Amino acid sequence: MDHSSIRTQIPALVSAHVPRNVRSFKFRIYEDLPQESSLGVRMDPQPFEGKIVAKTDQVIVVKIGRAEFAVLDRHQVSQEPDEGTKVQVQPYVRRRFDGLRADTPEERTEVASDGTPYTVKTHILGSAPAKLPAPELRCPELQELVHQLEQLPAPDGFRRITHLLVDAKARDFTWVDPLPNNIIETPPAISFTVSTEKFQGRVTVLYDRAGDHYAVELRHADELIQRVDEVYFDMLGETLEHLIDDGHWRQIQVEILSDGRKPIRH
Repeated sequence: MDHSSIRTQIPALVSAHVPRNVRSFKFRIYEDLPQESSLGVRMDPQPFEGKIVAKTDQVIVVKIGRAEFAVLDRHQVSQEPDEGTKVQVQPYVRRRFDGLRADTPEERTEVASDGTPYTVKTHILGSAPAKLPAPELRCPELQELVHQLEQLPAPDGFRRITHLLVDAKARDFTWVDPLPNNIIETPPAISFTVSTEKFQGRVTVLYDRAGDHYAVELRHADELIQRVDEVYFDMLGETLEHLIDDGHWRQIQVEILSDGRKPIRH
């Protein structure tokens, strides 16, 4: 969206919805990806409720406070309710494989000097890890593949590759974890099922020791649909996005709470 154009239009769009004794108002623009904070960090947004007060070809304006507004990219919303409708809005957030927000604080149990256990919650600003549901792995190359999927960015720059997998509904993980002397005869691999509009079926990422690169296979049942060879570690995100990412994760989810129309009295 053209942010400068939106900033020019907003005063006219919201003027009738700001109390007369209020001299200023706030607004935030919501697109497919969160805007950077003043610290240069993209934070996963929280859901919010409000009433739709204006619409243009580009945006939907939601009043969420006395003098506070949310400006939604009209081309990214899941549905377009009429003006006056009360809605709940959830912009995209990164999630873990268990369905929780990826920025959920990590918990661990510590023991005090007197033996009393207590819980510590840890959260790093901007951190939103999505760890693979991996067992204890013995193959170093498979461990490295897991690390790369968890740490390397997806092409959009906001998600990691594992967030891309979560958004593709990856599930039913299996692991090929050979001993070092069997790494050529039995290539290390991660397999999982995905379900997107681009592909539904089984995906396998396997390590080719001879070429020191990966291959990605797509299968329906036992039928090989496509295989991409010579995928180097810095190509994993781009390759998986091309094969399985349908882009629906970018939608801003809008849920209607009430339509705002006055009830008809008989």
